[in-house]
Amino acid sequence: MAHFAKISEENKVLTVLSVNNKDVLNSEGVETESVGQAYLETHNNWPSHLWIQCSYNTLLGVHSKGGTPFRANYPSVGWDWDSENEIFWDSEKPYPSWVKDITKGAWVAPVAEPELTQEQKDQNEAFTHWWGYVWNEENQTWDLTNSI
Repeated sequence: MAHFAKISEENKVLTVLSVNNKDVLNSEGVETESVGQAYLETHNNWPSHLWIQCSYNTLLGVHSKGGTPFRANYPSVGWDWDSENEIFWDSEKPYPSWVKDITKGAWVAPVAEPELTQEQKDQNEAFTHWWGYVWNEENQTWDLTNSI
């Protein structure tokens, strides 16, 4: 199946549809976005340029099956289509200080999140503790938290 996001004129994702692969093949039998866009315009009464192909298997700039990531993320309703970078973004910025990472198609903190120690990871796996970092916007730091 091929997947397409229906976007508004303001580049907001309105819905995501799957299309049978045969409906996106050009005359040479190659999957082509413009063919899928024309098909969707005909069958959904929405302009072809407002249908953007996306990959069900792409998240945070990584293809889950080892393929080539396509447009950074499989979008959800309400996300943004960034036509300049040709990627889908979660439109909700988690914190004012966070910035867009074009490679991942994600909001990232201005400071990298620290790694947990091996002991903390082991305790998480054993469910004896739950270690994790939480962003502290006021101090611009990652705070280690632990719940039992």
